[in-house]
Amino acid sequence: MSSMVTPQHAEELSTGARELGVELSASQQEQLLAYLALLIKWNKAYNLTAVRNPDEMVSRHLLDSLSVMPFIHSERWLDVGSGGGMPGIPLAILHPEKQVTVLDSNGKKTRFLTQVKLELKLDNLQVIHNRVEAFQPERPFTGIISRAFSSMENFTNWTRHLGDTQTQWLAMKGLHPADELVALPADFKVDSEQALTVPGCQGQRHLLILRRTA
Repeated sequence: MSSMVTPQHAEELSTGARELGVELSASQQEQLLAYLALLIKWNKAYNLTAVRNPDEMVSRHLLDSLSVMPFIHSERWLDVGSGGGMPGIPLAILHPEKQVTVLDSNGKKTRFLTQVKLELKLDNLQVIHNRVEAFQPERPFTGIISRAFSSMENFTNWTRHLGDTQTQWLAMKGLHPADELVALPADFKVDSEQALTVPGCQGQRHLLILRRTA
C-alpha cells in the first residue's frame, strides 16, 4: 500500500462498500486503493480533482462512484467528462467483464487515465482524448454515465449520437436537479430517480436514469 494510502482509508473503503451493498473482492479493494494512491500522487501536479485532502477522497470519489454500481447493468459503458476517472475507473475495476470507455477533452486528465489503465492492468478500459461532441464510436454504447459533468440538457444533447433507444443514460447529481429536468430535450425521458446515501458524504446525492424515446 502506498504511504499516502493509510490503513484507515482501506477500512473506510471496505466498510463503506458493505454499507452500499457492494461486494468487493480482495483484489478489487487493492486496485481501488492503488487507484486512490495514483490520484493523490498525480493530483499535486495535474489538478485532477478539487478535493485535495486524501482523507476526503475515499468517500467523495471512491464510495460516491461505488454508490451507482447497483444500477450498472448493460455491457458497454462510456464515462463522459471522466476527469480523474470517476466513476469510470471504479466501474472498470468492479466489472472486468464490461467494456468501459473514459472520455475527457483535457490531455492531462487522459494522460493520467492512461497511466491508471497501464498500472492497474485494466484490459477492459479504453481512454479517449476528445470532445464528446466530436467523438464517433463504432457503435452505440449501452450505458452512458456522467458525474457532475454538465447540465442535464447539455449532457443529453452532447451525447445523443453516442447511444440509441436501448441505451441507459445515468446522470450523477448532488441536489435533485428539478430545474434541469424541465429543460430536458423532448426525446429523452426519466426512467427512474434514485436518492443515494454515500457513507461519509454530507449533502444529497441523486442518480437519474434516462432513456431516449425516439
